Amino acid sequence: MSTPFFPGFDVRRFALGDATIHAEVGGSGPPLLLLHGYPQTHVAWHRIAPTLARHFTVVAPDLRGYGDSVGPGGDPLHIHHCKRTLGGDQVALMRALGFERFAVMGHDRGARVGYRLCLDRPEAVSAFVSLTVVPTETMWQRAGMAFGLKAFHWYLFAQPFDLPERMLRADPGYFLDWALRNAVLKVGAVTPEALAEYHRAFAKESVRHAMVEDYRAAASIDLQHDRDDLAAGRRIACPLQVLWSASSAGAPDPVETWRAWADDVEGAAVDCGHLMAEEAPDEVLAHVLPFLQRHA
Repeated sequence: MSTPFFPGFDVRRFALGDATIHAEVGGSGPPLLLLHGYPQTHVAWHRIAPTLARHFTVVAPDLRGYGDSVGPGGDPLHIHHCKRTLGGDQVALMRALGFERFAVMGHDRGARVGYRLCLDRPEAVSAFVSLTVVPTETMWQRAGMAFGLKAFHWYLFAQPFDLPERMLRADPGYFLDWALRNAVLKVGAVTPEALAEYHRAFAKESVRHAMVEDYRAAASIDLQHDRDDLAAGRRIACPLQVLWSASSAGAPDPVETWRAWADDVEGAAVDCGHLMAEEAPDEVLAHVLPFLQRHA
């Protein structure tokens, strides 16, 4: 995408080692990094990024391999797509913009990159907002029949190369539409303009491969990194806010879950499905703006 999706933002590209990161940058004030999830791109933030830009310098990249960012293909240990590597991209990106310390808000895969960044580079992160995510090690511990039926792609995408890639290649547009419908409670939450961008990206073989590698990492190297941190007693030191879908009633309290990993945690349920920033932008902003303004 050569023109900005967010009004008033600039499109930038950053050559960072073995990856080139595409991002939109806009606003002024303390730096805020927004990290999107699967199967989306940075466009996922379009309902809230303009408002956030009134208070912060907002940096919204496509994760490595997603959208218009590019990187190497998969490797046997999935190091190229593990959350530690993706977090390293983001530190390099923010430093290229002149920011040594910044706030992070992440959704889905982006939140997994975000908390790994908090653990690996605590000096860089001033505050962290996690949308819809608990740590990967915790998620796998709790995964059962209900999770497997709803989030079957966690298991499908973790299969060896190139079974998932071949299956997605059969009808990528249908799969993407199905995945997005399965992720929302509010019909029409994904605008036609955003949907067109997601389809443009998902049509690329390289993007689909990067997404699959992301999930392969979650079932292997990311899980080991989490376990290493737990064994070493490493914790998230910065303030953490977690928001989750009210539709997940009956699940363990996410605030209590995160208190096993972080020192300073607050949170709330939001009346929406999984695509929180697109389904309930006003409610998300009502929670995150005061938190970020206190801590960013």
